[in-house]
Amino acid sequence: MRFPTALSAAILLASSAIAPAYGAQHFTVGNMPSYYQGTFGTNSNISIFYDATYFQFQNNRLRLKLTVPYISVAGLPQGAQLAGGGIATRSGTTQTHSASGLGDIWLAAHYTVYQGQGLLPAVVPYAKIKFGTASSSQGLGTGRNDYELGFGLDETIGTRIFPFVHLGYRFVGNPSGQNLRNILTYDAGSSFAVTKSNVLTAMYSGSQSEQPGYSGPSDLILAWNYNVTRAGSGFQIYADKGLSNGSANYGVGAGAQIVF
Repeated sequence: MRFPTALSAAILLASSAIAPAYGAQHFTVGNMPSYYQGTFGTNSNISIFYDATYFQFQNNRLRLKLTVPYISVAGLPQGAQLAGGGIATRSGTTQTHSASGLGDIWLAAHYTVYQGQGLLPAVVPYAKIKFGTASSSQGLGTGRNDYELGFGLDETIGTRIFPFVHLGYRFVGNPSGQNLRNILTYDAGSSFAVTKSNVLTAMYSGSQSEQPGYSGPSDLILAWNYNVTRAGSGFQIYADKGLSNGSANYGVGAGAQIVF
């Protein structure tokens, strides 16, 4: 399972590429509730409701995005903790509990250093901060900040196809008494504009596991975005199929965004 930060970024990227002439800069406000179910490499069946509200500013080169999530989880083993991509720490206990509250807040900045031309893709370095705002005592987070640096290659083929690939390295905050490790994150896929209003996205998303000895999340994601306005306001639905023991068995989500 991958919480839908990468998915919403890919959808926003495709929407912006479809309507580049709308304006030099714009603001986006969106919300994407999601539900995931699976074992995530534990001995328990875990259900996660992840409701992400995001705020974004974008111009021709810079994109700033703040994501504020609410999390509700059931069946979480005692001592296990969630993270940005799934379960950061696991325990062997069969005792479980439920919890809900504020998740980890994310702040991301992307800057296009090369706009792309012909067969050469746009080059977009990025930096992300995961603030440890989720309750570590309830298992909603580790209570530590994470920092990620990476870059993306975003291509435009004709007027309808928008392939992308992103690679990052996350410096994982390590709570006292634990042995979490830094990880690689990666995703690749493409959006396809069926019409100016209908955008389909298929992508693979994965990462290493913060906890040594366990599989990291690995997911196949399919999404449909419908743009109501030329600027990209609209809604989206998606389905997530976990491909590894570290992912959810499945996930589904639906959301909407308003672009000013």
